[in-house]
Amino acid sequence: MYFIDLLGYRKYGHNEGDEPRFTQPKLYKAIASHNNPRNIYAQKLMDEGIIDSNYVSKLEQDYKASLETELVTSRKEDKTVITPFMQEAWKNFPRAKANQMRGSIDTTYPKEKLVAIAKAISSLPEDKKFIRKISRLIEARKQMFESDKLDWSMAEHLAYGSLLEEGFNVRISGQDVERGTFSHRHAVVKVEDSEEEVILLKNISPNQGQFNIYNSLLSEYGVVGFDYGYAMASPNTLTIWEAQFGDFSNGAQIMIDQYISCGEDKWKTPNGIVMLLPHGYEGQGAEHSSGRMERYLQLCAKDNMFIADCTTPANMYHLLRRQLKADFRKPLIVFTPKSLLRHPKVVSSVEEFANGSFQMLIDDASAKAENIKTLVFVTGKFYYDLLEAQENLGRTDVALVRIEQLFPLPEDEIEALISKYKNADDIVWAQEEPRNMGAYAHILMHIDAAKHWRVASRRSYSAPAAGSSTRSKRRHKEVIDFVFDKTKDNQRKKLK
Repeated sequence: MYFIDLLGYRKYGHNEGDEPRFTQPKLYKAIASHNNPRNIYAQKLMDEGIIDSNYVSKLEQDYKASLETELVTSRKEDKTVITPFMQEAWKNFPRAKANQMRGSIDTTYPKEKLVAIAKAISSLPEDKKFIRKISRLIEARKQMFESDKLDWSMAEHLAYGSLLEEGFNVRISGQDVERGTFSHRHAVVKVEDSEEEVILLKNISPNQGQFNIYNSLLSEYGVVGFDYGYAMASPNTLTIWEAQFGDFSNGAQIMIDQYISCGEDKWKTPNGIVMLLPHGYEGQGAEHSSGRMERYLQLCAKDNMFIADCTTPANMYHLLRRQLKADFRKPLIVFTPKSLLRHPKVVSSVEEFANGSFQMLIDDASAKAENIKTLVFVTGKFYYDLLEAQENLGRTDVALVRIEQLFPLPEDEIEALISKYKNADDIVWAQEEPRNMGAYAHILMHIDAAKHWRVASRRSYSAPAAGSSTRSKRRHKEVIDFVFDKTKDNQRKKLK
């Protein structure tokens, strides 16, 4: 009796308990005795009288001689010089170190030009009929600009429009990017009776850059890989891939691990791809809450990429503009909001767009330093949950400070704020994610003093969020309660 093992060998065993003996299958012997393709081809040419055996021998000798010559030449070099890939396209883009990535980039843009862009993106063609809902949404952009309260959708449109007007290109792909998963973008609108597509961002100026936006197929691995290559070939294009929910980026994990996070370090190939990952705990379950920021932060080292979690439209606007206005390129991972897309407090003024800049850290403007007893560091959407609780409780002894850029982390600015609030005897890191997720471990790695901070978070879990909306709300409330009352340590003692 015999059986075939996983390597293709026959194992013979006559009786139970016998040691098997191994013999090579006939197929292996046939392959070993088969002539190689080079000899077969050479023999065919000689049989046809095209070449002779001396010609074949000379080819072999010449090739071996060239290898020997190159070997001798290579030994004269002290170190290997790697020729950069696509060096002509990247000749004007120096490699930036972490300290340069923390530096200020001029992202200002004239107010009068913003007015012109706002007009272009809020004016539908008069000779075409659109459904009333679309007409109202586009008209709302104009009203928003006139009322000086610009929301997240305007931040995106004005960032794209201003870059296009300056001659840059913009390319966006993702599973529902034309409309936006949460119906905030509407970059493509359709004529009611013909389904003709109208893209208002193509009407910014006569000599503007190219704007392309595509609803892509549900293959994150393939699409992100394509966009990574596109960004490599076109450093003057703002190349964006947006996940429908941040969790869905895990389908592209190979691209993130092998290329986006380390391509520049491995092959000296910079890249400016942008990934927008909707992130935030709104009780939508484990698959629709977390962009898994801890995974990206674990991949961060030295100067490899930007990680941001913005809380204001103006900061998002300047962040996107910074991506192309800088003279270097780095991948940018942005944890974008869902509920904040239409939050009444998540608005910025035209002045903040025109003359502002990206803020890595946002201090609590309402806090009086001498009165602050509890200093809270927070990032992203959770800030507004804490702000609501702070206002309801009337707590003027608590300062809420937002960390908008998680990598490179603004360590000096954080230390400066701790010194500013020197009367605070209680420093808190607050996050809505479980303890083993989110940015907590990242903060511990970069801020030595953080090991003495109080941590307000969900307890550690294997799933990012609860499947039950009721349980999710309860956990969320207990984290908020603990931020404002350190005696309510529900994370470890009571939360189930």
